Amino acid sequence: MSDKRAILLSFMLEINDNGYLASVPGLQGAFAEGDTIEEAIFNCVDVVKMIVTYRTERGEKLGFNEVEFTADTIMTIAMPIGIS
Repeated sequence: MSDKRAILLSFMLEINDNGYLASVPGLQGAFAEGDTIEEAIFNCVDVVKMIVTYRTERGEKLGFNEVEFTADTIMTIAMPIGIS
């Protein structure tokens, strides 16, 4: 397995007038609407892909939540925790 990198995305979901709004905190411009939660997330992933492509073409990094995968990587997980 060759070394690869991935970005773990945390989505914030809100109800709006037309359905749902999904956004990625910390990534400017990464938001999209949908009639369902799934559609909002799917649309937001498409926006994130466009942002990543745009920044990659310019040699820019996203700079957050980047994880490096190696041959020893078994799994990565993200889970919400409450902080008060």
